[in-house]
Amino acid sequence: MTRKKGIAILGSTGSIGTQALEVIESYPDIFDLQVLTANGNATLLIDQARKFKPNSVVIVDESQYETVKQALWNEDIKVFCGKDSLDQIVTSAEIDVVLTALVGYAGLRPTIEAIKAKKTIALANKETLVVAGSLINELALENQVTIYPVDSEHSAIFQCLTGEYENSIEKIYLTASGGPFRGWNREQLATVTKAQALKHPNWVMGAKITIDSASLMNKGLEVIEAKWLFNLRPDQIDVIVHPQSIVHSLVQFEDGSMKAQMGLPDMKLPIQYAFTYPERLKTDFPRFNFIDYPQLTFEAPDRETFGNLNLAYKAMELEGTAACALNAANEVSVQLFLQDKIGFLDIARINEQTMHATQFIKDPSYEDFVAIDLEARRRALEF
Repeated sequence: MTRKKGIAILGSTGSIGTQALEVIESYPDIFDLQVLTANGNATLLIDQARKFKPNSVVIVDESQYETVKQALWNEDIKVFCGKDSLDQIVTSAEIDVVLTALVGYAGLRPTIEAIKAKKTIALANKETLVVAGSLINELALENQVTIYPVDSEHSAIFQCLTGEYENSIEKIYLTASGGPFRGWNREQLATVTKAQALKHPNWVMGAKITIDSASLMNKGLEVIEAKWLFNLRPDQIDVIVHPQSIVHSLVQFEDGSMKAQMGLPDMKLPIQYAFTYPERLKTDFPRFNFIDYPQLTFEAPDRETFGNLNLAYKAMELEGTAACALNAANEVSVQLFLQDKIGFLDIARINEQTMHATQFIKDPSYEDFVAIDLEARRRALEF
């Protein structure tokens, strides 16, 4: 690389953000950390800023602004607050790559602004494409911006497609661990506790994505994301449960051959690959050993018990604002579950009722996505 890459991390205090900082720390001659942002975790944001010395930080929660500003007043770090600052900071000239690691719908606006500013996007916020995939792809094409996937499954597909530009995809398989409740029936799921749902067998993630993984909604959102990332039809995307999480996803080509990307579960690898593509930098990450995994198993997901996956396919087929409504409903229902206000099975029930009841717009504008998101959140609370 001819010069350091300027990196902005949106959501630096979350799971992806903290692991991205580990990657940056390992290559101080390659990466130049420019921006850190957090929603409300001021304490960790301050600690990160003191350690990594970015040019700027943004705390979205405006009530935390004075705390962050006072803590960093002698650090030569600019401090901003609010959602508007988040949208503006990504346009800074010193930034080359914007890692969008925000949780949920909140990632949409800053990603749009970063694309308009012609920044390369390392996308860890799948909801951006779920909610407004058509709009994001249109803007990326218009501004000649590349979007590199950071989700382990989509990074795996991307890696399998490298060098295969002229070869048509027949199908892709997104692998799923199955979460903590693989093999459970509805009677068992009716009494699931928050503590049980937050214990993922293979991955360490934030609370929201962990619950999504347990309900298979995370895989549903990934299916929709894959459609927009790789320009696929719904019938070209399949999901297969792979409890060991070693095969991260597969591509099947028209001649019947298949390519898979494999490795131990570690999000730092797809993060680093998105930062450095097409180069692969040497790492000291633990290596996979076949002898340690004498059996790799695969099975079909239980779509009847875990209805969120079917809902995602339905939303993907409808296009328009269907997935926007589904995503909004899911953000509300997961939050209610985490607050012990609804049961685990209520998540899919609320999501389905909301998606069907919310107004549907076939060819939406950005303003339409905003309006549908608000309507769906209101309806989800009612249901």
